[in-house]
Amino acid sequence: MGFNAVIKLFLPKDRVFYTLFEQVAVNLENMGETFKEAIEEPEATKRLVLLRKLEDGEHKNDDITHQIFIELGQNFITPFDREDIHQLAMALDDVADYMYASSKKIINYGIREMDDYMKKMAVIVQKATISLGKAVRELRNMKKLINITEACVAINSLENQADDLLDLALIRLFSDCVDPIEVIKLKDTYQDMEIITDKCEDAANVIESIIIKYS
Repeated sequence: MGFNAVIKLFLPKDRVFYTLFEQVAVNLENMGETFKEAIEEPEATKRLVLLRKLEDGEHKNDDITHQIFIELGQNFITPFDREDIHQLAMALDDVADYMYASSKKIINYGIREMDDYMKKMAVIVQKATISLGKAVRELRNMKKLINITEACVAINSLENQADDLLDLALIRLFSDCVDPIEVIKLKDTYQDMEIITDKCEDAANVIESIIIKYS
């Protein structure tokens, strides 16, 4: 019997960390859906309501992340390395932070028209949070590693799509827009939206490192 198999025999039955990470996953999926709905909403007032809902999601994520850290301090035995738990918690929290930051920038800059680049980016963000949720949920048993790998590969592909979309958006922006203030607003917004996918990829990388150690 391998060392990892021996370790698994002594893991606590109540794997509170998995439950907490799964709560984070659901929250991120909900935020991703709300973010997409907001960007696609044609009516400015309704869009504002949806964008502001993301602050609640970010606060909820902070609360769950804090609980994970509390559990780390109280539990001697953890399902995988304490450092990995900490890194995954922080990586997932970054996704929520940047989704909220992106929505806040749209509000603060007073951007009233969501163009096709923003709408396509929001769809990519939503898909990335869904794939991230799939990967997180598979961590509980790690019986279907192919599902985790496929989800992480999907996130990587989506991040590449977001990179390409950002390039196209900036090319169009600097070619067509003559108002320098508007250029700054839109450039910041495009970049913030793309960073969300970067953070999803960072979280996927942590998950991949975990399954390499424990599979």
